Amino acid sequence: MRVLVLALTVALVVPEFAAGKTYVYKYEGQILGGLPQEGLGKAGIKVSCKALIRAEARNTYLLKLEDPKIYEYAGIWPKDQFAPASKLASALKTQLATPIRFEYANGAVGKVFAPAGVSATVLNLHRGILNILQLNLKNTQNVYEMQEAGAHGVCKTHYIISEDAKTHQIAVTKSKDLTNCYERVVKDVGLAYAERCAECQQRLQSLTGTATYSYRLKPGDAGAQVSEATSEELHQFSLFNTMTGAAQMRANQTLTLVEVQGTAIAPASGEYAARGSLKYEFGAETLQNPIQLLKITNAQTQTAEILQHLTSNNMAMVHEDAPLKFLQLVQLLRAATFENIQAIWNQHKTKPIHRRWILDAAPVVGTPAALRFIKEKFQADEFSTPEFTQALLLGLHLATADQEAIQQAASLAFSPKTRAMPALREVIMLGYGSMIAKYCAEVPTCSADNLKPVHDHAAEAIAKGEISEISLALKVLGNAGHPASLKPIMKLLPGFGSAAAAMPTRVHVDAILALRNIAKNEPKLVQPVALQLFMDKNLHPEARMVACIALFETKPSAALMSTVAGAIEKEPRNEVASFAYSYIKSLTRSMAPDLMNVAAAANVAVRILSPKLDRQSYFSSTAYYLDLYVSPIMAGAAGTAFIINDAATIVPRAVVAKARAYLAGAAADVVEIGVRTEGLQEALRGTPAADENADRFAKIKHTLKALMNWKAIPASRPLGSIYVKAFGQEIAFANIDKTYIDNAIEQATQAAKPRARELLKEAVKALQAGIAFQYAKPVLAAEVRRILPTTVGVPIELGVYSAAVAAAAVNAKAAITPPLSENPEISILDQLRKTDFQVQAEARPSVAMQNFAVIGVNTALIQAAVMARGKIHTVAPVKVAARADFARRSFKVEILPAAAPDHVAAASFETVAVARNIEDHPAERVASLAPAAPSDAQTWIPASIQKSLCGADPYFHIKGCIDVSSRNAGFKGYNPLYYIVGQHSARISVGRGDAAAFERLEIEAHIGPQAAQKIVKQTNSAETGTQEESIILLKLRKYLEAGLSNSNSSASSSSRSSNSSASSSMSASSSQSSSSARSSQTLLAYGPFRKFHMDQYLASQGRSASSSSSIEALQRQARLLGDSIAPAFAIIARAVRSDRKLGYQLAGYLDKPNSRAQLVLSSTSNEQWKLCADGVLSSRHKASAKVGWGSECQDSSATIKAETGLHESSPAARFEVEWDKAPRLVTLAAMNAIRACEYLQTEKAARLAGIAVNKAENKANSIAIIVALPTKRSMDVIVKAPKMTAAKMAMPLPVAMPVEKDGSIPALQKWDMQDTIQKLERIANLDIRAAFQDFNSDAAVEEAVNALKKVLNEYENLRNQFEIRSIVEKWLNDFKAQNWDK
Repeated sequence: MRVLVLALTVALVVPEFAAGKTYVYKYEGQILGGLPQEGLGKAGIKVSCKALIRAEARNTYLLKLEDPKIYEYAGIWPKDQFAPASKLASALKTQLATPIRFEYANGAVGKVFAPAGVSATVLNLHRGILNILQLNLKNTQNVYEMQEAGAHGVCKTHYIISEDAKTHQIAVTKSKDLTNCYERVVKDVGLAYAERCAECQQRLQSLTGTATYSYRLKPGDAGAQVSEATSEELHQFSLFNTMTGAAQMRANQTLTLVEVQGTAIAPASGEYAARGSLKYEFGAETLQNPIQLLKITNAQTQTAEILQHLTSNNMAMVHEDAPLKFLQLVQLLRAATFENIQAIWNQHKTKPIHRRWILDAAPVVGTPAALRFIKEKFQADEFSTPEFTQALLLGLHLATADQEAIQQAASLAFSPKTRAMPALREVIMLGYGSMIAKYCAEVPTCSADNLKPVHDHAAEAIAKGEISEISLALKVLGNAGHPASLKPIMKLLPGFGSAAAAMPTRVHVDAILALRNIAKNEPKLVQPVALQLFMDKNLHPEARMVACIALFETKPSAALMSTVAGAIEKEPRNEVASFAYSYIKSLTRSMAPDLMNVAAAANVAVRILSPKLDRQSYFSSTAYYLDLYVSPIMAGAAGTAFIINDAATIVPRAVVAKARAYLAGAAADVVEIGVRTEGLQEALRGTPAADENADRFAKIKHTLKALMNWKAIPASRPLGSIYVKAFGQEIAFANIDKTYIDNAIEQATQAAKPRARELLKEAVKALQAGIAFQYAKPVLAAEVRRILPTTVGVPIELGVYSAAVAAAAVNAKAAITPPLSENPEISILDQLRKTDFQVQAEARPSVAMQNFAVIGVNTALIQAAVMARGKIHTVAPVKVAARADFARRSFKVEILPAAAPDHVAAASFETVAVARNIEDHPAERVASLAPAAPSDAQTWIPASIQKSLCGADPYFHIKGCIDVSSRNAGFKGYNPLYYIVGQHSARISVGRGDAAAFERLEIEAHIGPQAAQKIVKQTNSAETGTQEESIILLKLRKYLEAGLSNSNSSASSSSRSSNSSASSSMSASSSQSSSSARSSQTLLAYGPFRKFHMDQYLASQGRSASSSSSIEALQRQARLLGDSIAPAFAIIARAVRSDRKLGYQLAGYLDKPNSRAQLVLSSTSNEQWKLCADGVLSSRHKASAKVGWGSECQDSSATIKAETGLHESSPAARFEVEWDKAPRLVTLAAMNAIRACEYLQTEKAARLAGIAVNKAENKANSIAIIVALPTKRSMDVIVKAPKMTAAKMAMPLPVAMPVEKDGSIPALQKWDMQDTIQKLERIANLDIRAAFQDFNSDAAVEEAVNALKKVLNEYENLRNQFEIRSIVEKWLNDFKAQNWDK
């Protein structure tokens, strides 16, 4: 009964305003933004006034604001107070006092009318008040849900209606989910190519919005009066997981009835025009960036001032605020008309530096006026080739898409001037398609008439049979991605259009690829087409595989995936089956939220398919997909690769690679690169490579020969193509044919032509005279914005901006001795090879970057936002003097001191709350988000840090300092965001020290005979004094070695017999144990490592293989090769100070008779410290090196040996490191490592992993690693350390090793290392032209095919033998066999 009474009451309390009465309300609207916690900085605005409402006619009312006040806020909430913006309120007083007219019936607001003098910004404030009055009350329900129109669009709204029994007033509560709106009012900039990932935000949302309204209605005779209304709107944004905190924008409104008067409201004298409905109306917000507020009075004059600042302050070094000034230039040009831009251009086009800044800014402006300026100047030939290439490429893709811009792009794409430049025309056409895609992303109901020129062009090209024009039209339609293009595309698809039969395969492929962007918006339209193409067995395999790609990008259901799996089971073509199966299998591992259902369907499909499809040959087509998505941070990445092969040749028909990114609930195909060789495949059909009866290797041989004879291919036949996509849009492509290759070769050989020689000579002369130039390049790296309305009627914006400016000033001058000849017959390059070339250059590269992240109110009149801004400024001055004496093969580089700036690198980051208005810009209010920490605050990280760390290099006497300062709000709690907010900065400075001045750093390189003259000779008195003793010891050792060799030869037979018996007993015990016993923790003694015969290689070279060839014996004969052999090269690096020279020299020596090489690093001063590295190739099976360092390389030394042999009758290799005396630092590190291993119980962990560990008394000063191959598919690893022996036996290998039982490698049996070294030595004198003249292509093809055949045979053996399941089962059995108790 009570519900019935409430329903009858509601039927009588529809909000009404009685005729002849004026209802006076007190209104206040407030917006605050920042972190939700109190005590931190926030920014916002507040509007207060009296709102007068009076009925003018039936369902028509007037709304007038009296005594309006505007306040702005930037400070610590709630400590600080709002500050009045009196000047702004006075400037807007006339507009705010102008009454507006609105329709109102049954609680719903209709159309809104206002004079032309009321701006959109002021009218939106009126809409904020009217939005409160929007009440859709039902007379039959007190709890219901509906779609309600409002300032944000048509949003899902919940109503709850109740009655207060005491006051008999009706309480109404409604709430809106602002993320679930139909026809949502939102403006996005820089997000046109991003895809909304709804599945990514099912658990976590980066941006949420809600609004709650509360009403008190007082029933009356004619209706109900709204006595009080409040609203609260909340927007919350977090790039990552919102559990760690998020930035918030909170809007509050109160509307309270004060009195009812009889005074009438006089409408404005002007005409009232319809200004839309309750929906928010965007004004100049998109032209005004939130990081700075500009009052534009004269765009042309202000632009000239900014240009002058940019050109004058970024010459020698980039100014740290240059990125911000560049953003000001862009903003001024966005507000300028076409006439303004043209006037600015005419004023500065003759000034090269001003001209560059204008042309760098014009494409970024993105307005139709800027696009028109670029188009007209291009058509008037006022741009050079690099200028219009940059302007058009960037301008089309960065322009704001609307009807005017689309018309500009269309006229540019189909103009006669553009047709005369094919490469540029292709880029413009692709940009035209991308502009339509951006427009349709913003206006979903966009008309297909924008594509009519492209549809007509495609139809004309089909009629004329122009294949290249058909492909271009398809690429444009693919970029646009409009569903209306589906029918024109289908005309070129086999089985759908009659014109497809006469088209080559590459047209079919382009048509299928054009469906991919359509599939993102309308997957149900593309699925049946792609499925039919994939199922058509008469279609070319490449086209079918591309159809498979398009089909899977529509995210098929489980039923459709099962249908595809069934078709694959019966597929007669291995290429198609392999490709589809590999794609499905790779999708089963997907972690991306938008492919969650596809991955589940793929898992079902894989179980249907036969496992034999997983063992296709190397030449089978394959698809790879790999992704990673981390849900807590709402970010991820994915990579896809498609390889479409043709079994007839070794050249793939197509290779495509794509990278995809996920961030904050959005996804985008960042980059995609595709290469196709379809024309090359068709060209090979007329060669023996197309013989179906030939075996695979014969086809490969014929293919290689055909590729070497590419000049015989007709010029009209394309050989291949390449395309590049960015964010799903194709931005460039190239078709490669014989003419293209001829032009490339022609460009590459320009150096041999007279004109090129003249240009080189002019460049050398200019360098001799001295050159100086300055260059600056600005970049707007990112501009991503989302603008949302609020209930108050003021927009809020979330934006990310990134801008950078790089500048460089270069001065260079050269001197050449002897001077170059003026004889034109003598090549300039030949002359330079015989000269002493000296050059001095000074460069001062610098970079300034500024990044902004903003959330807050942004209008052309007032801004109040929370901002995070980061700055990076780097300067790296360099002064270099270089000298190259080509005739003497001597080179020298000097790095000289350059004028050091105050700092070489500076970085800062701060979070602030900012409030400012256009009428009182100097009174801008800025407050840090982090307040001053209280004196008793205790935090894990100090709330304030001021540190300065300085150090000086003792050799160069260069002083460096790092200044760090930080202030955060960590004292507020343990939230990561508290440690981010505040101010943080770091600064690095470099300068000269207080001691002797650093003059220069020299680096010299000398090759050949000149090297010996440059080496600083050092004498060793200790070595000289003991020379006679060394000779006596050497002779004594020779006698001892001769006696030992006789005793060894007499005892060799007994030794071999003992070794044989030991080996047989060992093999017997080994046969009685299983493989798991070999890897148990109680190891038997391992068999010895037996070296291969050391004379095997040296004897073939006619050299003695006695012990004198060991590295120890060679060092006893000549410890330093520099005493008897001239160095092969010398490298000297030294620092020159005012008091002395400090540096090091590196000399290399080569002792060819003994296969010995030595590097000696020593000081250029009289210090005895040296580092010597000796390397000896003792035989084919052994190489050793010895490194010594310290005084005369004798303080410490280590010997490294690598040799091959047998271990328990298995081919093996041993690597050993042996040291005489280790440095103290190494000894301490080893001791700490042993203690760490004992503490962490690594021995037990190793046993659990199947690694056997035994304590042993091995050599105290060596570590040896033995790697043996019991079979080609398994490996034993034994590590012998001083106190332990560890082993992992029978480790499975994924690849069969090409090593025989005797340790030989068949592929290297004929390889002669000495001959290879000699060939490398002759490379420097190799005559390339003569080598190409003597090149035998047939022999090269035969060798290549034979080598490839060996590789492929090994690969096939691998695929037949490799079973992952058996390896895993064996590993599990070994794991279970471990004794877990030990």
